[in-house]
Amino acid sequence: MGFMIKKIVYYLIKLKGRIFIPFALAYILIVSSIALYLEPQTFEASYLTAVYWVFTTLATVGFGDYAPATDAGKAFTIGLYITGIGLVSVFIGKVIASVSHIENLRVGGKMKYTGKNHIILIGWSDKSRLAIQEVLASDPSTEIVIIDQVEKAPLLEERLFYIRGDATNEETLLRANLPKAKGVIIFADQITQDTNATKDPLLVDGKTLLIATAITSIEGKMKTPVHVTAEVMNQNHIRLFQHVKVDEFIPTQEMISHAAVRSIYIHGVTHLYSELMSRSCPQGMFEIQKLPEWRTYRDAFMDLLNKGATLVADRGDLAINHKLDVPIPADAQLYVICDEHTFSRINKECVH
Repeated sequence: MGFMIKKIVYYLIKLKGRIFIPFALAYILIVSSIALYLEPQTFEASYLTAVYWVFTTLATVGFGDYAPATDAGKAFTIGLYITGIGLVSVFIGKVIASVSHIENLRVGGKMKYTGKNHIILIGWSDKSRLAIQEVLASDPSTEIVIIDQVEKAPLLEERLFYIRGDATNEETLLRANLPKAKGVIIFADQITQDTNATKDPLLVDGKTLLIATAITSIEGKMKTPVHVTAEVMNQNHIRLFQHVKVDEFIPTQEMISHAAVRSIYIHGVTHLYSELMSRSCPQGMFEIQKLPEWRTYRDAFMDLLNKGATLVADRGDLAINHKLDVPIPADAQLYVICDEHTFSRINKECVH
């Protein structure tokens, strides 16, 4: 008898999940029917009551509100103890194993991300770590998907998801749900930098170019534009990206060198750069839409100044203070410096 029970339990353990779950449900429904047939008076001729009793029995809760009164019912209950409790144990084990398996897939970067309006960071490094901290601190809702080839998720955060794979591969980018992303930031490959950058920075930017090519290909197929920002090691390499879609470039070496030199002539300028770029700072740079009543840059400048904001640029043009009487073009991309509250108020006016 003991050998037979062990054989049944072993067989249940060997069953695949797709077979076991329907089997467990069928088992509960069948034994509930048998219990109701044997003890109609005990269960008040209610099938739901019989199912309830079976569940409490298998869960070893045993409230005692229902109990078999006949010998046949008691014998059946003994059989239910022997087979059913083993079944529940296997079921609980499979649930725990499934949860553990899903968590391993998530940490290992093997799951597909299905959200939208997220930010994709390609490449794990100290720079991407700082970018994650910036997003998490300043944006309470946006989720982040990081793509890299490390074995496990480099950072565990509630709104951070990891995709393990080669970012030059379209399948990897699709697993990160690229078409639904708010934007992509391509960081220069850290491994390539550590091993080859001192010899040839073209290798680092070459990989960035391959990733940008894969993104451009997906955008063309899906007909869905995604804002792409790419870090390049050498500004001269930007010309190599002319056949792919990259919205903005971060020329790392040039920016560091420029900031270092300017800090000698203008003390504290690096602190100013940091404050402007950080969204956790009360004052920041924001893009606003052009209002119909703004005919010239002077109109916009004075109106915004009265509202607590300073107009500083149109796209990359920082010299608009020298052409205040020039008409604002229809495709202008205006930037202001102000606090978050002021920006929200001005933005509402622009929308309405």
